[in-house]
Amino acid sequence: EVQLQASGGGSVQAGGSLRLVCEASGLSFDNYAIAWFRQAPGKEREEVSCTDLNPRSTRYADFVKGRFTFSSDDAKSTVYLQMNNLKPEDTAVYYCAAEIRCIDWNEEYEYWGYGTLVTVSS
Repeated sequence: EVQLQASGGGSVQAGGSLRLVCEASGLSFDNYAIAWFRQAPGKEREEVSCTDLNPRSTRYADFVKGRFTFSSDDAKSTVYLQMNNLKPEDTAVYYCAAEIRCIDWNEEYEYWGYGTLVTVSS
């Protein structure tokens, strides 16, 4: 059974940083892509980034480029999303999702984890 568990959310002031963590189990880590999504209150879910793990390639949404960075610890089947220079508009529940490969932006991925809340105050 594939399981994804996101954590690391919290409350920060604008300009602050957080690192989200997504722990994956039940899948062959190197053979998947991991995406991060977010959903703000009253808004549609949107994709933040997607990383094909083999070969390694990451794409970022324009609204986070230069501020968010994906990384991974393959030995732990864990990925991270380092979020710097956070803005109030980054406030959302963040989710990690998995698929064989990164697919079209904002499409439905096969596996989803529970979200973690990020709140950025001005």
